[in-house]
Amino acid sequence: MAEPVRVRRLTDQEGQKLQQIVRRGSTSSVRFRRAMMLLASAGGNRVPVIAQLVQADEDTVRDVIHRFNEIGLACLDPRWAGGRPRQLSPDDEDFVVATATTRPTKLGQPFTRWSIRKLLAYLRKVHGRGIRIGREALRGLLARRGITFQRTKTWKESPDPDREAKLDRIEEVLDRFPDRVFAFDEFGPLGIRPTGGAGWAPASHPERHPATCHRTHGVRYFHGCYSVGDDTLWGINRRKKGAANTLAALRSIRAARPDGAPIYVVLDNLSAHKGETIRRWAKKNRVELCFTPTYASWANPIEVPPRVLDSGCLRCGGEVLPEQGSRFERGEVNRSWSGPSQRPRRRLARSMRSPSSSRRLPS
Repeated sequence: MAEPVRVRRLTDQEGQKLQQIVRRGSTSSVRFRRAMMLLASAGGNRVPVIAQLVQADEDTVRDVIHRFNEIGLACLDPRWAGGRPRQLSPDDEDFVVATATTRPTKLGQPFTRWSIRKLLAYLRKVHGRGIRIGREALRGLLARRGITFQRTKTWKESPDPDREAKLDRIEEVLDRFPDRVFAFDEFGPLGIRPTGGAGWAPASHPERHPATCHRTHGVRYFHGCYSVGDDTLWGINRRKKGAANTLAALRSIRAARPDGAPIYVVLDNLSAHKGETIRRWAKKNRVELCFTPTYASWANPIEVPPRVLDSGCLRCGGEVLPEQGSRFERGEVNRSWSGPSQRPRRRLARSMRSPSSSRRLPS
């Protein structure tokens, strides 16, 4: 039997970049959906579940995963274009890109960064090359190669000495015991406020809502629990993060499998998640805590489903009513996600309308 299609193990930089794209959601829809596919696969989800999650064909999901395994993050920007043959040879294009990404001072130039004009002038004077290219053609070449003008930034990678061991354990439990694996994380801060949505309207006449200069409900943190086997998300809003709220969430996860057999919970290594009280309770109740490595929260399977709900429900726009604020204060606003066979959009809409359908965590 062939092995399931899944992405290779992500590097820290790849995981952080995919997580950034999915969380911000401000990029193109193609990059956003492809990043969501890859992040969901890295979290242990199978192709049919991912296809349902992003509303795409299963073959499309497999193609994206295979392409990522071949060329990495470049697969987020598919090159769907034709046109006449380019005037520069591949060697010339490589030379232009190498020059643009090299500091001018290293090439004997009396300035610290390239402008388009300065780069053009230098390329025309290079001995043995004499590359003649227009300003817009140069700009387009750099854009095709993914070269943009940007400020220098810092980088980080996981300093966790047990990084590989932790990732190996998470992959093992996702492969061997998918029906016994759960994930937990906090999302926030969240506030009750109108959020600009989208819809059809006459040109230059969008739907408008009053500004919210007076907000009285503060912020909350959504403590979410996700069942990998059931593809179900539940949770509750709390005023703050803390060991007591984490323990309440773990108890609700244990209650989802009351048979007493071992279960596995993937969560990040926040200090509120690994106190002595939580470790004693987990040992007593046969709950194995699988911590993600430092700076590698992308390995947590719960990273993707709440983002789908955020874009599909929380950002639909509209005015916040007083009763909604009261429900939020009581912790009754819930984001529910269910598997492919249970019509997730209908259940989501129903859970947002009716407080009685929310699953509450034990206090």
